[in-house]
Amino acid sequence: MTHIRTTRDMDAFDVLFKNFFNNDSFFAPVIDTRIGHPVDIYEDENGLHFEVAGTGLTKEDINISIEGDVLKISHKKEVSEDQDTKNYYHRGISRKSFDLGYRIPLSKFNLSKAEAAMENGLLTIDIPIAEEAKPKTLNIK
Repeated sequence: MTHIRTTRDMDAFDVLFKNFFNNDSFFAPVIDTRIGHPVDIYEDENGLHFEVAGTGLTKEDINISIEGDVLKISHKKEVSEDQDTKNYYHRGISRKSFDLGYRIPLSKFNLSKAEAAMENGLLTIDIPIAEEAKPKTLNIK
């Protein structure tokens, strides 16, 4: 799914037109065109990996929970009093709250053995492949 930044001068037709050519699905709803929090998700031979941008955050600022087959990652931004007094010329660093949720197939990945680490503003979550899903070899009798 491709996310497109919408501007005030872009009408719904422009968004639909861009989604038609920049999307895996030909019928992407207009409401899905917002830009979400920066996350990379990939799989390799060791399992499923999440890399979540956490600019200016520490590990104490981020909450990770597992509820059934759902991995939840969230941060609630504290509103500071001095932020209202600042006169920004440009705001390029996103410091907003986020609440992410991903359904993980338990038949393929073992959520109970997931591990998380935070380094240099990048949260990494590693979920290993479940033993049941790993390839097996049969011995010939």
